Amino acid sequence: MPTHDSGKAMGMRPYSEIIPRALGALLVTGICLFRADVVLAQSPTPLGEWQYSAGVALRDRFEDPLPTWDVNVGLAASALPRYPGSNAFQAEPFPTLDVRYEDIAFLSVGEGLGVNVLRDKNYRVGFTLAYDTGRSQDDSPHLRGMGDIAAAAEPKIFAEYVIFPVVLRADFRRAIGGNDAYLGDLSVYMPVYGTEKFFIFAGLSTTYTDSTYQRRLFGVTSQQSEQSGYPIFTPRSGFASARIGSNLIWYWNDHWFTSGEGSIQRLLGDGVKSPITDSKLQLGLVWIMGYQF
Repeated sequence: MPTHDSGKAMGMRPYSEIIPRALGALLVTGICLFRADVVLAQSPTPLGEWQYSAGVALRDRFEDPLPTWDVNVGLAASALPRYPGSNAFQAEPFPTLDVRYEDIAFLSVGEGLGVNVLRDKNYRVGFTLAYDTGRSQDDSPHLRGMGDIAAAAEPKIFAEYVIFPVVLRADFRRAIGGNDAYLGDLSVYMPVYGTEKFFIFAGLSTTYTDSTYQRRLFGVTSQQSEQSGYPIFTPRSGFASARIGSNLIWYWNDHWFTSGEGSIQRLLGDGVKSPITDSKLQLGLVWIMGYQF
């Protein structure tokens, strides 16, 4: 168990000291942020795509060799908008889980089931299969008459590149069924502060969506107009959102930790003009108590 250096506790410690401890916790806090039906049903979620896998691209630099198996579990609670554009929040408790085999394969709540096809100390490229649970018109009174969006599998390809200590990330995904749309994310993040027991990651991201996504999430068809009373609205493709977020972690000992994650998202493009949009600013918060085996 590391000792606390009171003389340096408030100062910035070398990345080589804070990142190994941070990476283990981030396998839960960054990757296992939410239960799948909380996150994937709200895409783009107020929290950035980078927060699901924060720090993973840096592991090879500080853990040599990587453990054969890396397993993390946790209990969490989230406060997220009821749907993209909502000004009402929904709070839920849920379990988290991350299982990782070396730097090859993983199964996690946030990233899904995936494989790193290409990997090195400076990059990783792979694909995942996640699950989008869609949207129910019962999620909010503002969605009554809008109908449901069915659940769907969501395959995704991703790439991360390290310009130490900065990590660049891009991903592209497609819902097979459900909203039947294409989405892509661009992100950048880095560790910004750390001591022996506490550290912070921060980053920026933006999401681009096709017109199908915009119409399903923010549009109003003639039938929906009759059922809901909203005017007909046909949004176009474009950048749907931009956000800034942070991950904070406090380690109690070598295994137990507590974390908080948060992000502020600004809706962009035609989604802001949608009659179902009550707020263009979206806040996402998550608290986690985790255990790293």
